[in-house]
Amino acid sequence: MSQPNRSQSRTRSTTDKYLTFVLGKEHYALPIRKVQEIIGLQEITPVPRLPSFVRGVINLRGKVIPITDLRLKFGMAKGEDTRRTCIVVVQIERTGIPSVTMGVVVDHVSEVQDIPPDQVEPPPSIGSTVDATFINGVAKVAKKVVVLLDIDRLLSQQEIAAAATVAPT
Repeated sequence: MSQPNRSQSRTRSTTDKYLTFVLGKEHYALPIRKVQEIIGLQEITPVPRLPSFVRGVINLRGKVIPITDLRLKFGMAKGEDTRRTCIVVVQIERTGIPSVTMGVVVDHVSEVQDIPPDQVEPPPSIGSTVDATFINGVAKVAKKVVVLLDIDRLLSQQEIAAAATVAPT
């Protein structure tokens, strides 16, 4: 039996690694390859006429990036910011649109976890009125259910374009 070369095993392990975080009592995860960094919550400058779930923009080492509140995007009640509230900086890539760096506000980050593909189930069928295109699947990890998000599909093309206008790359 041949051994996989290092690049194959590195690629395999990267595709199974997720950054897990919490919104309210729910657990979510993003593929670690989409995460640029995690920063503490800082002052966010509001920008008029953006969707209600976009809190505004921050200056991240000289680059202005839009900040989306995932609780509001998911239709949850606005949460109280605490010392554990943080911003996960991600790269969003969609065909036909330049890559956008964006921050998403989460209640707190849990950990980086390996989630093997055999633990992932397709998103549940909730009905035709619920848009679940940004959910890659659901995993059962350590007695809890974790929703795996597709950050590239979380925002519509119009929302990404609006964010890019506010904070050009």
